[in-house]
Amino acid sequence: MAATVAQTQAIPPGLHPLQAAALRAANGGQQQPQHQSQQPPNRNFDDEPFDVTSRKLTVGDFVRVRTLGTGTFARVCLVRPSHGTEADRSKVYALKILRKTEVIKLKQIDHVRHERQILYDVKDHPFITQYVASFSDHDFLYILLDYVPGGELFTYLRKYRRFNEDMARFYAAEIVLILEHLHEQQGGIAYRDMKPENLLLDGEGHIKLVDFGFAKRLGNNESGHPVETYTLCGTPEYLAPEVIHNKGHTTAVDWWALGILIYEFLTGYPPFWHQNPIEIYKQIVEKPIIFPQDPHISDAAKDIIRQFCTIDRSRRLGNIQGGAAQVKRHPFFAGVDWDAIYHKRHRGPIIPPIRYPGDAQCFDIYPEEDASKDEYTEDLVEKYDEYFKDF
Repeated sequence: MAATVAQTQAIPPGLHPLQAAALRAANGGQQQPQHQSQQPPNRNFDDEPFDVTSRKLTVGDFVRVRTLGTGTFARVCLVRPSHGTEADRSKVYALKILRKTEVIKLKQIDHVRHERQILYDVKDHPFITQYVASFSDHDFLYILLDYVPGGELFTYLRKYRRFNEDMARFYAAEIVLILEHLHEQQGGIAYRDMKPENLLLDGEGHIKLVDFGFAKRLGNNESGHPVETYTLCGTPEYLAPEVIHNKGHTTAVDWWALGILIYEFLTGYPPFWHQNPIEIYKQIVEKPIIFPQDPHISDAAKDIIRQFCTIDRSRRLGNIQGGAAQVKRHPFFAGVDWDAIYHKRHRGPIIPPIRYPGDAQCFDIYPEEDASKDEYTEDLVEKYDEYFKDF
């Protein structure tokens, strides 16, 4: 009878250290990774308390549980501390991992730096993901965030097909408070990527805005008017006309996107859509918003959507005199207790099925290996590492 031979899985070069560690564990520790610099350091802290904010972190301080999401040049993983007290090791976080070579190749250095700084500046807002720490190693940049276990609002919208007006009003009110904070209390931060996929739900059903990769602090010029920026970024269905025209845009683009979002909440689909993004752009700049006969949409809801989605941004609700305060006074939000919204006095209309603090069942399953593994050479280190010194 032939003996059974255990097969070990080769560990390819370029894997993230957390991924390599998982493969080594699967191999019973029989193969070491090819790059020694990628080995998480052996830590022997016993039950010494571990505070993630008390010192400079390394990837070896964490154990990867699973991937929560992937993007063009980033991966977000659910992680827990690898050491500390039992209470420390039971905590979970979301770790955003950015490969330096991809950040450079895709010309995202400024965006990544803005993201880290803005997340730090807005970390105390109740409806924005909470920045915990940032750090880096030879190949990667890391942003450690609170874990929001409920998954994307997009998933629930597809499940429900559409939200009733009370549900849409609840989520829209929390978004209004986010935009008020970003635009009016944080030096004119334009978020620039408002969409259901970037809105997660916490365990009580409240919104948490994530992914600040396109966010930018614009500020005001000498005359007090918002500074314009010209970068074409965002998701086609939610782009404001001025972004498409490339004539310069401001924080007003976020109010346009909120109008599109409310429409999608109430109907289940955005008002402008086509398989070809160029056709979407044409619809946005040329066509008015048309409301369906079914489902019924109230006059107040139609009005606030039209006022948000006004092509002339000087007349756009949220961007006109009075700012967010004017938005709060709109009839669509009649009866909303804004103080109660801010302090989360009521649970959200959808309560995610969270079984325990690290439960990830509300997120899709993603491949655990990155497709791109370009080497971060010494020439790149010399040329670009200065830009990553804040991590």
